[in-house]
Amino acid sequence: MLTVAALAVSGFTALSSAARAADADLAKNGGFEAGLDSWTCTANSGTTVKSPVHGGSSALQATPAGNDYAQCAQTVIVQPNSQYALAGYVRGSYVYLGASGTGTTDVSTWTQSAPDWQQLTTSFRTGPSTTKVTIYTHGWYATGAYYADDISLIGPAGNVGQPPTAPTGLAVGSITSSSVALSWSAVTGATSYAVYRDGVKVQTASGTSATVSGLSAATAYSFQVTAVNDAGESAKSTAVTATTSTGSGPTSGLPTHALVGYLHASFANGSGYTRLADVPDSWDVIDLAFGEPTSATSGDIRFNRCPVSECANVESDADFKAAIKAKQAAGKKVLISIGGANGQVQLTTTAARDTFVSSVSNIIDTYGLDGLDIDFEGHSLSLDASDTNFKSPTTPVVVNLIAALKTLKAKYGSKFVLSMAPETFFVQMGYQFYGTGKFGGQDPRCGAYLPVIYALRDDLTLLHVQDYNSGPIMGLDNQYHTMGGADFHIAMTDMLLTGFPVAGDTTNMFPALRPDQIGIGMPASVNAGNGYVAPAEVTKTLDCLTKKVSCGSYATHGTWPTLRGLMTWSINWDRYSNWEFQKTFDGYFG
Repeated sequence: MLTVAALAVSGFTALSSAARAADADLAKNGGFEAGLDSWTCTANSGTTVKSPVHGGSSALQATPAGNDYAQCAQTVIVQPNSQYALAGYVRGSYVYLGASGTGTTDVSTWTQSAPDWQQLTTSFRTGPSTTKVTIYTHGWYATGAYYADDISLIGPAGNVGQPPTAPTGLAVGSITSSSVALSWSAVTGATSYAVYRDGVKVQTASGTSATVSGLSAATAYSFQVTAVNDAGESAKSTAVTATTSTGSGPTSGLPTHALVGYLHASFANGSGYTRLADVPDSWDVIDLAFGEPTSATSGDIRFNRCPVSECANVESDADFKAAIKAKQAAGKKVLISIGGANGQVQLTTTAARDTFVSSVSNIIDTYGLDGLDIDFEGHSLSLDASDTNFKSPTTPVVVNLIAALKTLKAKYGSKFVLSMAPETFFVQMGYQFYGTGKFGGQDPRCGAYLPVIYALRDDLTLLHVQDYNSGPIMGLDNQYHTMGGADFHIAMTDMLLTGFPVAGDTTNMFPALRPDQIGIGMPASVNAGNGYVAPAEVTKTLDCLTKKVSCGSYATHGTWPTLRGLMTWSINWDRYSNWEFQKTFDGYFG
């Protein structure tokens, strides 16, 4: 009676004495000490944190977004006609704990507000043929992150049998510069297989083959496979190694390590006007900022040089063109950058697409430029609700931009330099969210650059994402990273060089880019934009990515000594700050 009373007080339904004799905690990794192992979170919404925790050293943090309420769940093997008690500790607003698939009445319990850890408890009885139930926790729409820890399911264990044996016959198939095909022998009793790359699980497969993509060119990798069933995961197979082929990108004419900067050519601000001839030789790529449209949807791009009334020391057109030729004679590249914060470009029609091609060609030909930089910001790129596959986009502004850039590349040939400078929201944020999402409600601009980068990946000379003016972004370690230190640049760049599942879908991978295609975008000074980092942090970033030293808390997925270099906003602001950014680059690469 005392036992029954104690269970009743704690919110559990009393179990029969026969059941108690076989009771066990069936929830796997209920304290989240092993990360998210055994748990699956919708929309890649969950991660583990070291604080706050209820017990042990870790807890779950899950963040609702849009129409997703961040459910994290696992399937548990149970016995039919048996009683179970579910409990867990939660923090946050509107946190739910429940079980589904019980075969009787599914249950859930919740709290509207838990500013500190609060225990939730409920119970259920399985149906006469129920052998599996799903336990879960979730938050509610737009209510912020919630936390969960020490989740337990107490009751008689089901008959799970034994984990399968380790797969044999693992073999390497076709290899490209970014992918490796694998195959192995079937394992009796296996319901799925897990594929490991260099000891890290990277994807699952229902059959006996898989292609691991998102790899770097000319890089050696080790692969293993395990077999999985309801009882668990087998030991890893014998490892096989494979080296990806050498990538064959466009002829860039750039040095091994390049310094890229934007030059305020059409306006002045607090940094002052810098004449093109006065840009030091350290700058390998000079992006003239900016070419802007006559209207957002016209596609008609104009490059208007800064007037004397605004830039008193502006050079003449003749001197400007002469400076371009002098830079080119010294091996430098001079590009026209289209867009910027004020230049919204939306190629909504094929007519706008064709006008874009002709007007950009006119600028390139008039000034004898080496290529084009796409710096679309704001609302230039936005995905239609029905456009869910970055590999086959259907949104007109995306499709027309891709077509226009391919046309320009074909017109000017292999030496044409094509670069892009998207914000993190349009690229790395695609790891969590893509467009409006499955249920709508998300920002349709999220990840909108991914189809453009993917379609132009063989023509793209440089991608230098703006690692500044950015909110927190989740990295491949499922932790949020914020601006202000080397960690942010390391995590954001690692995503581009490793590849990542779009919107958390491991069957839909955004493939890795070549390291020679990647520059890291940083502000030149505290005046240039949010996210400035001191020279010591710039050096740490380069050390980690090119040498795998000074990496801090983020573990990269490779080492890339051929990383192309750095980009900054801007040359003008760097001159204003006594060339600090340029000196850091020169001091590192020589």
